[in-house]
Formats: sequence, structure tokens, C-alpha cells
Amino acid sequence: MADITASEIERLQKSLQRLLGSTKLTVNPPLRKGMSVEIAVAGEVIGTVYRDEDDGEVSYAVNITVLEEDLPPA
Repeated sequence: MADITASEIERLQKSLQRLLGSTKLTVNPPLRKGMSVEIAVAGEVIGTVYRDEDDGEVSYAVNITVLEEDLPPA
């Protein structure tokens, strides 16, 4: 897995904000080398982004975590 550059983070943030319709979404660089790039909405971390490069093609996987305790009652 390759590191995500600052330029890629900025471009991902703009793309995800447009795609998901929220300027409150941010893509945050890792605090230290080796840590994950995080996605947050209004400051609350909701997931991570991973970069993959295969045969010269780059893709990004977004993993969003929803805790059961955050769901509305059934």
C-alpha cells in the first residue's frame, strides 16, 4: 500500500465533497508516518482511505465505519 500525497488528499477531499454533497467532509492526512488517512464529517472521524497502485493504475478505497450504538433505535 502506497502513501497518499498532500496533493492527492486535497483532490480526494474535493471529489468526495462533490460526490457526497457535503462541504463538512474532510480528508485528513495521517498524524504520523504509517498511520491511516482519515475521513471526517464536521470533525468526527467516520472512516479511512487507502491508496492502491496496480500495473500503473491508482485507486482509492474508502472504508466507512458505523457503530451499532450510533444507529437510531429499532
